[in-house]
Amino acid sequence: SIREALPTRWPERCEELRTLGDVSLAKYLEETGLDLADVYAGTHSWSEMRRVAGLDTATEGPGEMALLRAVGRLLHVNDDERIDAYRGFLAPAGAPVPSALNEMDRRRLRMLIASLAPPRSKATLREFIENVWSNPQVLAELRELLDLLHGTGDHLDIPLGLPDVPLRIHARYTRDEILAAFDTGAMAKPPSWREGVWPNGPSRSDLFAFTLDKSVGSFSPTTRYRDYAISPELIHWESQSATSEASETGQRYINHRALGSAIILFARLRSNDRAFWCLGRASYVSHENERPIAFVWKLEHRLPADLYSQFAAAVA
Repeated sequence: SIREALPTRWPERCEELRTLGDVSLAKYLEETGLDLADVYAGTHSWSEMRRVAGLDTATEGPGEMALLRAVGRLLHVNDDERIDAYRGFLAPAGAPVPSALNEMDRRRLRMLIASLAPPRSKATLREFIENVWSNPQVLAELRELLDLLHGTGDHLDIPLGLPDVPLRIHARYTRDEILAAFDTGAMAKPPSWREGVWPNGPSRSDLFAFTLDKSVGSFSPTTRYRDYAISPELIHWESQSATSEASETGQRYINHRALGSAIILFARLRSNDRAFWCLGRASYVSHENERPIAFVWKLEHRLPADLYSQFAAAVA
């Protein structure tokens, strides 16, 4: 009943802000009972809502509309170390210079820019940084949002443990953020990652990103691999349908420890989840069959109880 009393349409939400007056995003959410997903639904933004409500905003910069629509891609960010780094980038008056940062922060900056850049952007990292920092209202909204996201993590996240890779186990990341963290590509937007596994040569890693519940989405019968948690430590995962045991890929997975390569798992519950949970490094336990090969991987760090219950039930 309370939920039904909340403003559900965008014009109604804007009218609520007009009634409240010039309040912060945090105060607006507190007074209306809405959450961040309501403000950013349908690629809307807090700045757009303020303008519709007739409130003051900073002067519009180049490409501002697309950047404001992209701010909502950050709602999943839940590791405070990264949020603190992002807030640090936004604190000075001038744009950050990647070459002046340590390697971990340079990659964190790439992660932020990768989230804001459009899918087919041809801009260099430096060009897109200058574009973002030419938009004072975008910077203001990012600061407000990051303040609200700080402290929202509900798991104790742990450093991934690979040199210069600023990811944390049991935090959430999009594919773009993962590739940026591994310093993949040279442009503002990382390369497109469409397949389930991304081999990363410089870190000697294979990055597995998989969806657990395949009952919804565009999964064909040949791509409905059975991926699920067997226990808090063990993950059942199936390779691509063309992978044989004797293939180079199959052997690389099976013998990853002898080859000195890392297997890193990222999982999401459903295909409409933007971000994946970083499950961390995993080691080979067993396999059976082929085309696809069914693997069992042992996680270096156990799944939290709530993630395990969701991941185990995904194929039930």
